[in-house]
Amino acid sequence: MKKLIFVRHAKAEELSPEFSDFERSLTVKGKNVSKLMAQRLMEVEKSPGTMITSPAFRALETALIFAGEYRIKYDKVVIDGDLYFKMNFQHMQDIFSRIDKETDTIMLFGHNPSFSEISNSLCIDGCDFMPKCGVAGITFNVDTWSEIKRNTGKLVYFLKP
Repeated sequence: MKKLIFVRHAKAEELSPEFSDFERSLTVKGKNVSKLMAQRLMEVEKSPGTMITSPAFRALETALIFAGEYRIKYDKVVIDGDLYFKMNFQHMQDIFSRIDKETDTIMLFGHNPSFSEISNSLCIDGCDFMPKCGVAGITFNVDTWSEIKRNTGKLVYFLKP
């Protein structure tokens, strides 16, 4: 059994000429909501598995807040540019190919619209639009990451702030 946990980044600063989209930070509210959502997730998910985040600052901040709540060392959070620059189902397969086959759970931190589209395409019964700091847990009755295909996952939880 393999499990993917999608976490959309929390509320970020508005886009401004002073910072690029990549550099936008979480707002104070976004940081607080991230902490609360991590605590809620801990009620249903004892271990986040391998944590992989987009390098965009708002996603990285969200991932580090979750790691802190789970008491995972920050240097264990993997940064993967594919989650920001070219995220789609094909690139998910690329990410899977880099994961140890013994790993059963991956927690991904990233962005919409890709997270909503990918999680929806993976679930047999679909998945709702991911709100900011929304969390979707999807299980797959497979032994390897390469076996994950569209419309084969089961949505086991969908947490909204």
